[in-house]
Amino acid sequence: LFALGLFLIWFPFMAIDWSTVRIPGVLQRIAVVYFFASLAYLHLGTRGRAWLTGGLLLGYWLVMTQVPVPGFGAGDLSPEGNVAGLVDRLILGAHVWSYAPGPADPEGILSTFPAIATALAGIFTGEWLRTQKSQNEKLLGLFVVGSIAAVAGTVFGWFFPINKNLWTSSYVVLTAGLALLTLAVTLYFVDLRGRDRWATPFLVFGTNSIAAYVMSGLLARILYKIRWMGADGSSISLKSWLYDHFFQSWIPEYFASLAWASVHVVLILGVTWLLYRKKIFIKI
Repeated sequence: LFALGLFLIWFPFMAIDWSTVRIPGVLQRIAVVYFFASLAYLHLGTRGRAWLTGGLLLGYWLVMTQVPVPGFGAGDLSPEGNVAGLVDRLILGAHVWSYAPGPADPEGILSTFPAIATALAGIFTGEWLRTQKSQNEKLLGLFVVGSIAAVAGTVFGWFFPINKNLWTSSYVVLTAGLALLTLAVTLYFVDLRGRDRWATPFLVFGTNSIAAYVMSGLLARILYKIRWMGADGSSISLKSWLYDHFFQSWIPEYFASLAWASVHVVLILGVTWLLYRKKIFIKI
């Protein structure tokens, strides 16, 4: 996973400035988080993992709000003044998403710790679903815990703002709660009511999720990297040409962006659908 993430970032490997090339990324974070969450599952019991989850969330909150950053002080969550950005600059140097003047990488080092808590929440959920309790009891548990977590994450956000790029502890708790509620609704319609045809696209994506992500990333980079010189001497990418001529030229800008993204999703869905029909499942 880590190698695939680097491949996506560095593709097509031409004219790379190795002094500033980015190292963190989405797949890299998944790899690191999966590694440590797996160790926790193998070597800690339920209570130990619960303590670890709480420690990661509270510890990250305290570090981000109490540790001072030179020139900014403690508790500054701005792109330039937060502790996560400082750690990234000290350890990764220029090998981050945006180095100057110093925003944290959205998949940086320090924010990976609360991301491990997100994975642990998934482990707790999986263990709950594998118990011998009835479907109704499992469903009720997901609704109750999901509602509590969603409210708790929102309240926590008053003290530690909900922020995806910093993967704040409040963001972890809120998104875990919303995920549990979404899962509960899905289980109700699919498992209890037997209405599962609407979920087929999600099943198709889910059976080749990493492949779909890699294909999406490659397509985006290829469309951006194919370039030529316009009549005015400016560089034009295939992505911008397609967007300008087939979307923005006749659709209002906001909806043109949505349409572009939707077509992108449908194209990747088409490829993964073929893989699904042929029972080809690429596992990492």
